[in-house]
Amino acid sequence: MAAFHLAQLNLGLFRAPLDSDEMTEFRLALEPINAIAEATPGFVWRLTDEDGGSASYVRVPGRRSPLWAPNLSVWTDLDSLHHFMYKSGHASYLRRRTEWFQPPSGVTNVLWWIPVGEIPSIADAVRRLDHLRDHGPGPEGFGFRNDVAPPTPPG
Repeated sequence: MAAFHLAQLNLGLFRAPLDSDEMTEFRLALEPINAIAEATPGFVWRLTDEDGGSASYVRVPGRRSPLWAPNLSVWTDLDSLHHFMYKSGHASYLRRRTEWFQPPSGVTNVLWWIPVGEIPSIADAVRRLDHLRDHGPGPEGFGFRNDVAPPTPPG
C-alpha cells in the first residue's frame, strides 16, 4: 500500500473574468471536466470553492489579479494524473487553453508528494510553485519533466 499521494497545482491567468461572455464555453465545461477528474481511477481530492464548485472561483493567495485560476488536486500517482490530463475528455480543453488563458510567463505547474490522507492548502501549493520557479525541481516541488520519486517511508 502506498504511503504517499501526488499533489498538483496548476495556475492559469484567465483572459477575461470567468463570468464574461468570452469565458462562457470554458465556464460551462467546468462541471463536466471536474466530473471526469473525479471519475478517473487514481483521483483522490480536488480543491473546490465554498459551495463545492470549481476551484476556478477560489482566490489565489499572494496573487493580486482576480483572473488567477487555481487547480489543486491529489492523485494516487503520476500515471493517473497524466491519464486525466492527456487521455481523457480533459485533453480537448487542454489543447484549447490559449482561448481562455493568457500565455504563461513562467512556471505554472508544480507537483509534490504528500502522506496519504493529507490535504494540501492552496497557500502551501502556491509557496511550492514559487519555490520551484526560484530554485528548480526537488522534493519541495517538481514538474512533469523532472519527476521526483516519492519519499521512502520511515521504518
